[in-house]
Amino acid sequence: MGVALFDLQSQYLNLRSEINEAVGDVLAAGRYILGPRVQMLEEQVAGYCGVKYGVGVASGTDAIFLSLVACGIGEGDEVITTPYTFFATAGAISRAGATPVFADIDPLTYNIDPEKIEAGITGRTKAVIPVHIFGQMADMDAILTLARKYNLVVIEDACQALGSENRGRKAGSLGVAGCVSFFPTKNLGCCGDGGMVITSDEKIAAKIKALRAHGSSKKFFHDTAGCNSRLDEIQAAILLVKLKYLEEWLDERAALAAHYSRLLTDIVETPFVMPGNRHTYHLYVIRAPQRELIKKYLEKNDVSCGMYYPLPLHLQVAYESLRYRKGDFPEAEKASETLLAIPLYPELALSEAERIALLIRRGIAGE
Repeated sequence: MGVALFDLQSQYLNLRSEINEAVGDVLAAGRYILGPRVQMLEEQVAGYCGVKYGVGVASGTDAIFLSLVACGIGEGDEVITTPYTFFATAGAISRAGATPVFADIDPLTYNIDPEKIEAGITGRTKAVIPVHIFGQMADMDAILTLARKYNLVVIEDACQALGSENRGRKAGSLGVAGCVSFFPTKNLGCCGDGGMVITSDEKIAAKIKALRAHGSSKKFFHDTAGCNSRLDEIQAAILLVKLKYLEEWLDERAALAAHYSRLLTDIVETPFVMPGNRHTYHLYVIRAPQRELIKKYLEKNDVSCGMYYPLPLHLQVAYESLRYRKGDFPEAEKASETLLAIPLYPELALSEAERIALLIRRGIAGE
């Protein structure tokens, strides 16, 4: 039997009775949108992250978009972010009417490099969106210092990093707002789409609550043209079940990651963890010039793997109008050509991890 990159079926089977009961309770109650379970989840996730408010929305992408709108960022504004992330980050900036401006990444963490941000700041720059890629926080102290210097808003894209920490501070808790995704493959995933904005700013929370409901803070009265972006009650019920196990799962991910690194560190570049950081390993990503060789060998032996991300954002057709060229962000481009994600999830047996490591060795050797 093959090994999947993500094994959502095993996770469900382990929690089947709890999840089915929770979903059944929602169906029996007959309240499906913004009910008591959504409110409970908002409170629990906010408490877990060390902030005052959580606002459930339809996706992590919407969390970024609504945070930008709530901060007054739109037409004519520029937002600096990384070119090495999923499209949703830049796409949300464009959707808000602003222009994404890219800054290259740190070659060790693959997060945006604070030293490269300043060169992209202009009179139109209004915000910075660091992405905590693969489950590790960016250098937030340096980013916040730069933001204060230039009076910029910081919105954290923590969609891959719920539970990640820097010196005890949770991902998403340091900017004006933090954006969380509950996409099924995330460390805390629902059974569909879902997301949340976390913040300690009461005004931002209130704005996002109105924006997610067509700009209405009172039914049938609309202060602005918002959108329909609400986390539903069934997904909230599922997430409340899973949230109880999140810390246990993160510890298991860390143990598996450490095991992988011991087995692989002499043949590929294994994940670097910045001092003071807690990496939560949404993805365990190795770096090797022989990526294609490794990928083909793993797939030949029924082990799934993934290239994250094969084309950086500044080279995407969608952003041709920004006139970036190959070579503009060499570290992001190098990462796109050399990084490979291999299976890592709490249900993965140590013996399977050992077999995968052995296959990687054999693949590099050309067996």
